[in-house]
Amino acid sequence: MPRIDLHLHTTYSDGSHSPDEVIQFAHEAGVTALAITDHDTVEGLPEAMAAGERLGIEIISGTELSSRYEGRETHILGYFFDWQDATFEARLTELRESREQRNPRVVEKLNQLGLDISYEEVKAKAGAGSIGRPHIAAVLVDKGYVTSTKDAFDRYLADGAPAYVERESPDTREAITWIREAGGVPVLAHPHWTKRKGPELVEMCSTLKEAGLMGIEVFYSTHTKRQTSEYLELARKLNLLMTGGSDFHGTAKPGIYVGRGKGDLKVTDKLLESLRTASRV
Repeated sequence: MPRIDLHLHTTYSDGSHSPDEVIQFAHEAGVTALAITDHDTVEGLPEAMAAGERLGIEIISGTELSSRYEGRETHILGYFFDWQDATFEARLTELRESREQRNPRVVEKLNQLGLDISYEEVKAKAGAGSIGRPHIAAVLVDKGYVTSTKDAFDRYLADGAPAYVERESPDTREAITWIREAGGVPVLAHPHWTKRKGPELVEMCSTLKEAGLMGIEVFYSTHTKRQTSEYLELARKLNLLMTGGSDFHGTAKPGIYVGRGKGDLKVTDKLLESLRTASRV
């Protein structure tokens, strides 16, 4: 059965591989369609589309928007939108500028905590790509302050951690509206990040559905069987579309592979048709 992957990152945000390389990995994994969902940007889409055409893989317009819901960072995936829409691109530019303003402040906080890293080192780690917290985490790993990217986030960089700096970002309902206005399908990314489950998560998703949310990421590399079952039931209960993806970042998230997640992820291409149909409504 053909597989798809609707959550992938490249060097245009915080991934370690170019769009061309990611599409090659997808080809080797038997992926027939995918969405590059770089954070707050669509700049990698032309390169991805060229590679997809060469290798016979359908490339869907995608992005992952940063937002906040009731004070907590929340990510919304967007699919099948007009990626050349001028208004949408202007909004993405604002989000990227906010990210760029935050990163030096994170490094400052780390310095105040006694960790000797410089923003120049972080920029070197990012190369030509957009700088993000995973690049800061990579420098911390290189210098031996932490054992892994996860350790860096848990100890210093995650929401509420000592070096966390809140950035300017839209309310989640506003981010959903942006995607809808560009003709796309907004989906709640990795719902376990919301730190909500049971009735709390149902209430959140119900509220967001009223604001235009159309789907939830049910199938994901690090979801447990219990989480997948919960999100599947939630999607059915609220009549939300189901999506899935690896959240591939390359070296920033080792052990996660394009199209296969941690090895056993398989997102059926049947989900894609529902998304495509919803984008035409």
